[in-house]
Amino acid sequence: MSPAKLKIAVLYDIWDEDPAPPPELEEAKESKNGKGKRKKKKKKHKEDREEIFEALEKLGHEPFYQVLDGTKQSLFGLARCGADLVFNLTESYAGDDTMDGNIAAYMDLLKIPYTGTGPRGLFLGQDKSVAKKLFQFHGVRTPIFATSYKGMLDHSHDIEFPLIVKPTSEDGSIGIDGDSVVGSVKELMERIHYIHEEFDSPALIEEYIDGREIYGAVLGNSSPEVLPLIELDLSKLPKGTPRVAGQDVKFERDTEAYKLTKSAPAEDLDEETVEKLKETAALAFSALKFRDYGRIDMRLNKKKEVYVIEANPNPWLASSQEFAMAAKKSGRSYTQLIGEIVDFAWARAKS
Repeated sequence: MSPAKLKIAVLYDIWDEDPAPPPELEEAKESKNGKGKRKKKKKKHKEDREEIFEALEKLGHEPFYQVLDGTKQSLFGLARCGADLVFNLTESYAGDDTMDGNIAAYMDLLKIPYTGTGPRGLFLGQDKSVAKKLFQFHGVRTPIFATSYKGMLDHSHDIEFPLIVKPTSEDGSIGIDGDSVVGSVKELMERIHYIHEEFDSPALIEEYIDGREIYGAVLGNSSPEVLPLIELDLSKLPKGTPRVAGQDVKFERDTEAYKLTKSAPAEDLDEETVEKLKETAALAFSALKFRDYGRIDMRLNKKKEVYVIEANPNPWLASSQEFAMAAKKSGRSYTQLIGEIVDFAWARAKS
């Protein structure tokens, strides 16, 4: 357990030319009308950092915002921030989302305790082809795959159409959409070219697993707990549309795909299948050296075979998202979830 009160930096990254100020500064600058009352504003969607900040206050800690904006000054600011613990919400550095492991390594060098996965796990989770090789070594079923980069082929298998093609080192469904699933050599070549040109990344080519999209939220370290399973229901997508969780499904609120899909606790799964999914999630979490919390994305086919599609260290913690949804189903409040993550990180720091 962590002490009753910790000074906790809620660390997040920005990279826009004219970034929005942290919420507490925004609030302080809010204009007033002639009677000295605040003008009414439209209710805005809270960022995950704001929800975490509020949860930390409820737990009796002393949170404050710390921003990495891609400058040396922001790195120096992190080094001098005086936090007992950093709640690490960074996903990139200066807009480069392959640098999240470097941020964790920087805090390791400074001996600043922080929540979530360390640099090794962040690297392994970032490179999908490396992660899949580790899964195969540990006996975790994952789709057969190959990687290709500008004419070079690595780790090739005999794979058959349909295939799905995506960048090896992007997260948040970047580079995944309806055209990612290909059914011919011509479509495959076009998609590989698109990945190379758009992302300057090797293309991960893997067999497309048609089935239910199940998420396993994992919490803990020495004996990680897999929380109740969450399913992203893709069944209502238009006929002929590949059942893939692309950016339109996950993030683009105005799209038809977003409106037709939803996440909810998985139902109609027998006990044996639930146990198989949870065992797979826990094994994948450990194989990639994840810490404190993580989310394992799986596919369950009609034969009830479980495939790990992707592993996410430090997944999105917004109260409306899958990880918090799983925690709620387990009987935890959002504040309790944030408190447990802090406790796991603090216990590691003091061990």
